[in-house]
This record gives sequence, C-alpha cells and structure tokens, in this order.
Amino acid sequence: MLAGPTAVGKGTVSADIRTRYPQIWLSVSATTRSPRPGEIDGVHYLFVSDAEFDEMIARDDLLEWAVVHGRHRYGTPRGPVETHLWAGVPVLLEIDLQGARQVRTTWPDARFVFLAPPSWDELVSRLVGRGTEGPEERERRLSTARVELAAEQEFDHVIVNDDVQRAADELVTLIGVRNR
Repeated sequence: MLAGPTAVGKGTVSADIRTRYPQIWLSVSATTRSPRPGEIDGVHYLFVSDAEFDEMIARDDLLEWAVVHGRHRYGTPRGPVETHLWAGVPVLLEIDLQGARQVRTTWPDARFVFLAPPSWDELVSRLVGRGTEGPEERERRLSTARVELAAEQEFDHVIVNDDVQRAADELVTLIGVRNR
C-alpha cells in the first residue's frame, strides 16, 4: 500500500512503476470526481457517478473507500486486487490515509508505505505548481495534508519523494521485486 499527502507524488511514483516495472500490477481506484486533463478512465482512475459508487459499496465491491478532502469519494475495487494476489502477482495500491487504515484492518500483514515530501514548502510548491486546483481546493487539500503527515508513524516504511525514480525503486524493493 502506498499512501501520502496530496501532491506528494503518489501518482507520479506509481506511473513510473507502471512504466518500468510492468510485473507489478497497479490497482486502479474508483472515484466520483471528474477527470483532470490527461487522465484516462480505466487507466488513472475508474470515474464513476455517485450512484455507481453507492452500488459498489452496497455490493461490498470495495476493499476500502473514503471521502477525500471532504468532497469526492475514492475506493479500491476488491475483485481485481484479490484476483492478482491469488495469482501471485505483486500488487500496489495507491490510497489515502483513511483507506490505508481500513486495509490495515482487513489485511494487517500487508506492507504499508508512506510517501513523504522532502519538506512542507516543497509539498505546497508541488500542489500550486500542478495548477489543477483553485485557492479554496488547495487550502482544503493542505489542511488534509497536515493531518496525513502527522500519521506517518502509522506506516511500516517511509520513503521521501525527493527523486521519482529513486523513490519508485525503493518502493519496488520493499514490494520484493527485483530489477528487470
């Protein structure tokens, strides 16, 4: 499981792993938010309506789910994760703190990794620099980030994302996959 605050680079590290380590299956989360520019349904997220998300919850189709930043819901579809794990395929979940806590209850033996920013200022710079949120949403996300950073000690490992490839390689080593 990979978790960390907004704008820390979870998606960027995961994308690097997807490209350089295709033997690791990266779970695709469902979300009720709209796609950002460049995001592809089924690749970056499964973009679903509120009603579809409600149905997934009712059917117990989600391994974990949460309301993130007080606005949109995100969750990990259970079936594909279990299918890959049963087949012996290394699995990476990119989730938020709430989701990690839920998975910890379900799968306490899973490895939980926290992706941390090099500094608070760098985290703010990354969030502002991506330009995908307005001032109100940025403040909401930074408020959530403060809470998430305080939970770092709940994780088995901490990786500082000061270099994407180095962070990805460290995570892959923790997953137990050798270089190609």
